[in-house]
Amino acid sequence: MNMPILAPAAALVLWSVFMMYWLMAARLPAMAKIGVDLKKATPGGRGQDIDPNLPPPVAWKSHNYAHLMEQPTVFYAAVVILAVSGGATEFSVYLAWGYTVLRVLHSVWQSTINIVSVRFVLFLLSSLCLTVLAVQALLATI
Repeated sequence: MNMPILAPAAALVLWSVFMMYWLMAARLPAMAKIGVDLKKATPGGRGQDIDPNLPPPVAWKSHNYAHLMEQPTVFYAAVVILAVSGGATEFSVYLAWGYTVLRVLHSVWQSTINIVSVRFVLFLLSSLCLTVLAVQALLATI
C-alpha cells in the first residue's frame, strides 16, 4: 500500500475538523447576539436556516464547512483507491498535496474575504487536481 498518498487526505480531514471548530466559535456567539436559544430551537432546524440572520462573515464559515463535506469526499475516495491499488505515483502525491493546499486556501479565503472570482479560481485549480487523481484511480483499477 502506498502510504504517502494518504497524508494529504489526513491533512484535509484535520483541516475540516479545524473548520468545524472555527464555525462553532463564530456561529455560537453570533446566534446568542441575535437571541437564538438552542434549547428553544424548532425541532429539525438546521444551521443553514439561521445563516440569513447572521452576519455574512459568520455564515461564510458555515458555507465553507458544507463545501468541505461535498467535493472532498470524492478526493478521499480517489486517494484511497490509489493507495489500496498501489497505483499512486510521486505525481499523484504532488496532486493530492496540491488539492489539499488549494482547499485550505479556498477555506481561508471563503471564510474571511470571500471575493467569489478568486474563490472560483481556487476551486477550479483544486478541481483540476481532483480530475487527474480520479483518472489515475480509474487507470489503477482497470
